[in-house]
Formats: sequence, C-alpha cells, structure tokens
Amino acid sequence: MKKIILSLIIIAYISNSYSQEYKVSKKIKITGNEGWDYLAVDEVNQHLFVSHGSVVNVVDLISEKVIATIADTKGVHGIAIANDLNKAFITDGKDNSVTIVDLKTFELIEKVAIEGQKPDAVLYDQFSKKVFAYNANSNDATVLDAITNKVIKTIPLGGKPEFSVTNTKGLIYVNIEDKNEIKTIDASKLEVIATWSIAPGDEPSGLAIDLDSNRLFSVCGNKLMIVVDASNGKVIKTLPIGDGCDGVAFDAKKKLAFSSNGEGTITVVKEQNANKFSVLETVKTQKGARTIALNKTKGDLYLTTADFGSKSKPSTENPNPRASIIPDSSVVLVVANSSKK
Repeated sequence: MKKIILSLIIIAYISNSYSQEYKVSKKIKITGNEGWDYLAVDEVNQHLFVSHGSVVNVVDLISEKVIATIADTKGVHGIAIANDLNKAFITDGKDNSVTIVDLKTFELIEKVAIEGQKPDAVLYDQFSKKVFAYNANSNDATVLDAITNKVIKTIPLGGKPEFSVTNTKGLIYVNIEDKNEIKTIDASKLEVIATWSIAPGDEPSGLAIDLDSNRLFSVCGNKLMIVVDASNGKVIKTLPIGDGCDGVAFDAKKKLAFSSNGEGTITVVKEQNANKFSVLETVKTQKGARTIALNKTKGDLYLTTADFGSKSKPSTENPNPRASIIPDSSVVLVVANSSKK
C-alpha cells in the first residue's frame, strides 16, 4: 500500500510540474479598426510593436498603455527589432518599402523602397548586421545592410516565404508556404544553401527555434507542428495543433513552444529533450488571435485580435470574404502562466 501511495504522489508531482496553466490575464485596447499581422517585443525597452493596418501601435509593457503610433506603414506586416542599432525595421506590404524608425523616439530614420513585391515577414540578424525582408508576391528576400540601411541583394527563394528565424551564428531559416519547405540561407554568402521538405506539414507559416537543441518548430495550415533538426532538415516529430495558425513562439527557459491558432486557442508543446515532444495543453484565447510574440523577460505571450461581425457574400472581386471587424474592438491579449510554480 505504501508503494502505491508513493507512486501516486510521484505521478501527481510530475503532472503538476508540467501543468503550466496558461490563460488570458488581460486585454490591452488598441485604437483602430483595420487588420493586423505580426507583433514584436523590444526586450530592452519593454515595448510591444503591433502591426495594425497602415500604422504600428507601440505598447509600453510596464504601464500596458499605447504610447506611440508609427504612421505611414501601409499594409504593414512585420517588425524586426535591432536593439544594438536602436532601430526597428517595418515591412510595408502595400507600397513595397521598409520603414526604419528609432526604437526610443519612434521617429522615422528612413523609408527604403525595395524591388521586392509585398514585403511580409522581416528578420534582423545581429550576427551579420543584415535585415531580411521576405516578399510574398515576388518569391524572394530583400537584404538590407542594417547599419547603412542600403539594399545589398535580392535572394530568389522559388516560393512564397513566410516567417524566418536565425541560429545567431550565420544561418537563416525561412518557411516556404506554397512549397511546404524550409530553406536555409547563409547570412554571409547571401544564398540558399539547403532546402528541406517538411511533409506532412502543409502551408507552413510561423517558425521558431530552440538554439540549445537546434530544433525548428514550423506550424502549418493543416493543423500540424513539424519539429525539424536544423542541422540536417530531418523531421523529428509531428504534433497536432489548432486550426488557423499563423505564428509560433518558443520559450527557451521553460522549453515550451506555443502555436497561436486563429480558431481561438494556443497549443502548448513541451520539449522534454531534443527528440521528445508532446502537447501539454490547449489554452483558450479569442477568435482571430493567430499571430504571437513572447516576452522573454517576463514570460508573457501577446496576440492581436478583435471582435467580428458578419461576412459579406462572395463575389468575383472577393471570392473569399473575411468577417468584418467590429469598430473599436481591437485588443492585444496578454497570456500569462498563472501557475505559482
């Protein structure tokens, strides 16, 4: 009997140690009624940059108030933070440009026109001091010198690029959505050096990396997270996630990957070691919260969404209409670990 009781105690302890109990802890109101895409955390200044239609809202994460609005970012998609250069690089999808602003004053430094069509995701690689803007319509990456702000090369990618990460040692990884691939870019040579299939993953969007285990986490439109060995492209694990994902974040301290699913959930995946992964829990968020950013300092997660009205009827001009956004309902969800452990 004592052995049975001891076993139950051990099982309960292990279960509790893995129970993270993430939940929406608050909502930060954001002014504006347009759509959204990526968010980015400035860890040094504790600011959150939120793409929002034709502007970027900046939220102070201490006061949890909007403190600035960066204008003239038409069709904004991505924001890359370069703390060592005191710059943020913002992709403007509707006028094919990259807006560069001061991280402290939020004032415009320069707006750089690029040849790439519809820049979307963007990455700053501190190792090479380069910025990679990924162009959805021209299937390539525009590379800027982050110090001079000059375009130095366009890298053809042979497919539609989505999110990207760096290994901080000279290699860049990017999801290719319409080819179900991850491509590896050499940040010094500025060329693609590897292409890996992530089957059975289909339509990969968000991408995250564990720098310690050298594992990539690619979330896909067919409700799968694909874990990939970043050294050789081998698929290590396939895990179920929610519907409508567009982002993933990795918490290196807790060894957790978070898939943000537009259906209104976050799928939390635990990395037990470099080859063992499991779904830990599903967190309820809000419909439309499909992109995600992690505050590495505080451990909180941020997702943008709004309330939705009805959809218009399909037409020739708009065969797949989206539901309308209810005015003045845009928010940033703050998702926190409520566990005391």
